[in-house]
Amino acid sequence: MNIPKISFPRIVIIGGGFAGISIAKKLKNKEVQVVLLDKHNYHNFQPLLYQVSTGGLEPDSIAYPIRKVLKGYTNFFFRLAQVEEIKTEENTIVTNIGTLEYDYLVIATGSETNYYGNREIEINSMAMKTIPESLNLRSLILENFEQALLTDEYHERDALMNFVIVGAGPTGVELAGALAEIKKGILPKDYPDLDTRRVQIHLIQSGERILKEMSEKASLKAEDFLESLGVQIWKNTRVTGYDGKTVTTDTEATFETATLVWAAGVKGVEIKGLNAKDLLLGGSRLPVNQYSQVIGHDNIFAAGDVACMQTKETPKGHPMMAQPAMQQGRNLGENLVRLLENKPLKPFVYKDKGSMATIGRNKAVVDMKNIRFQGVFAWFVWMFVHLFFLIGFRNRMIVFVNWVYNYIRFDREARLIIRPYNRNYSAFKD
Repeated sequence: MNIPKISFPRIVIIGGGFAGISIAKKLKNKEVQVVLLDKHNYHNFQPLLYQVSTGGLEPDSIAYPIRKVLKGYTNFFFRLAQVEEIKTEENTIVTNIGTLEYDYLVIATGSETNYYGNREIEINSMAMKTIPESLNLRSLILENFEQALLTDEYHERDALMNFVIVGAGPTGVELAGALAEIKKGILPKDYPDLDTRRVQIHLIQSGERILKEMSEKASLKAEDFLESLGVQIWKNTRVTGYDGKTVTTDTEATFETATLVWAAGVKGVEIKGLNAKDLLLGGSRLPVNQYSQVIGHDNIFAAGDVACMQTKETPKGHPMMAQPAMQQGRNLGENLVRLLENKPLKPFVYKDKGSMATIGRNKAVVDMKNIRFQGVFAWFVWMFVHLFFLIGFRNRMIVFVNWVYNYIRFDREARLIIRPYNRNYSAFKD
């Protein structure tokens, strides 16, 4: 890897997401050598991925080069690498570009889509956890309408214009709202020779309400917003299969669609090498103590989505969201410095700043500690918060200008098929 060996302790951070970047920033110009590894050379602002998928933003407006984020840090090294194994007894990691020893290891690999063992759904559905996946979804959405123009078969055309979203958390709700606005304001102009009124958007939730992590008031208001946009909501319905054409459920409901978006859950990204007992069942998250140390390992830490810090207040760990990841990262970065200075570590205390979701133009819900509100003001708050947490002045300006333009013109300029997604449409032909 061409990492020089110096007298300072080496801290290896796996992952350049919210947690990994926050940790690295706290170690700026300290007497340590920091090596950050990631399979991408950019930090991805995941909360806005759905806008890339629906043509509202280009991917470079929500991504930022990791090297630029940490520019000017002394004794800092970034390597583009895929970590394949951790050899805990040897304090070594194995990657696709070589091996590397560490004094302290931080696992901040984040999360990936959880298909709960359903291989058929994994193969045939679309995920939206990375920029490449979002670009694939954008291309598929547009290609479906282009294909719908070419078919005379009634049922095939309807399947191409039907969208099924599984999972009614913030990602599913925001995507459903964005698709509904595209149906209303863009499709009639782009495809005047299609009866776009037949476009259907189905949002399927296995539980009894959408946005279940938010207040009941926010959930009900979000449901009202979605229904006013024409989204069909199916609650207490669990998707059991999708063969690329037909969605089956545990009820009598079935759906013919060329596009199933799976937003029903995430799990921690695992790395070979840690003992099986270190992985919590279900979410593949690493159990950590209040100082973010992985249980059973003194010099291995974990933060963000991959870490599960169980307390009385959080028996299932903290939410797998950006805010807990950033707060854990900052706390762990400070603790690593304290550890090297032989000072007592600070336990992590999560400060819940609330949660929010946008459903569309002038429609959002916000839950804060002592106040809950919905509608236009909530929509402006949602925009301000997301702009604030974007990395880089350029990105903030580009996103802001795009939002203003889209609001005034009711348009989405980035509906481009830059790289086609090779979908096999033969399944829809008799």
